[in-house]
Amino acid sequence: MTEQKTPPEDEFTTHRPLLFSIAYEILGSVVDAEDVVQDSYLRWRTVDVTSVANPRAYLAQIVTRQALGVLRSAARRREEYVGPWLPEPLATDNAEGGRPDGIDHVLTGEAVTTAMLLVLELLTPAQRAVFVLREVFGFGYPEIAAAVGKSEAAVRQLNQRARKQVHARRHTAVASPAEAAEVTARFSIAATTGDVQGLMDVLAPDVVYLADGGGVVTAVRRPVHGPDKVARLVIGLLAKGARMGRLDVRFGTYNGMHSVAVLLDGVLDQVTSMEVRNGVVTAVYCVRNPHKLTTVEV
Repeated sequence: MTEQKTPPEDEFTTHRPLLFSIAYEILGSVVDAEDVVQDSYLRWRTVDVTSVANPRAYLAQIVTRQALGVLRSAARRREEYVGPWLPEPLATDNAEGGRPDGIDHVLTGEAVTTAMLLVLELLTPAQRAVFVLREVFGFGYPEIAAAVGKSEAAVRQLNQRARKQVHARRHTAVASPAEAAEVTARFSIAATTGDVQGLMDVLAPDVVYLADGGGVVTAVRRPVHGPDKVARLVIGLLAKGARMGRLDVRFGTYNGMHSVAVLLDGVLDQVTSMEVRNGVVTAVYCVRNPHKLTTVEV
């Protein structure tokens, strides 16, 4: 009896959440990741699938190569980017346990946090792809070698170097969801009530505030360090926003972190996420660039 093959479209649909996740981890952009997945589907349609022994690995190879091409062409633009560059917010769940933006993916835990994605930005494109495929998604070295077009020995070396760089910068585990929720609730109450001291109490001594306006909208163009400066900045920005129109604050989880989406007169103005470690907020990430908010639904 002849074995029934899964139709190419169904095969792609089955692996689509994984493929989007690989592309997003390599690129840090929802829009670019969606484009890569679409281009990969078109390439998949031209493949003789009867000759593909492992569709999952083969599709991951297509997506990785596409994503690497986009990443390399984007490198110069990111060097010229106005102010800090932050990844596009990716909803990881909401109060109902689903994803409000409708994007299906498999990313969870620290791998998807903004801090981790910023660390991955420091790697070479090849190191980043190898690290993502191996450490995040658990692909074997032969599969990764085929995806990036290098020998297994070279891939092992790339991963070793990438791991060393990542672990040097990510040595403390992020907080549990319950602890993060409690700390960010205190953060939100203090910020919205203008309680500077209360806000400082939940900020780490080395807390950093990063804002991404991309030169399109107003945002601080340099990192802001220290609890006093960060607390006064956050409270000042909220007060300024309230004077500009009707302020609506909604809570969600983006990039694995408790976050606040701020709307002005019904239009999404920013998504601000808090990273919590050891019972305090260690980083505040504010995405205001409107081009990075187009896929976010709140």
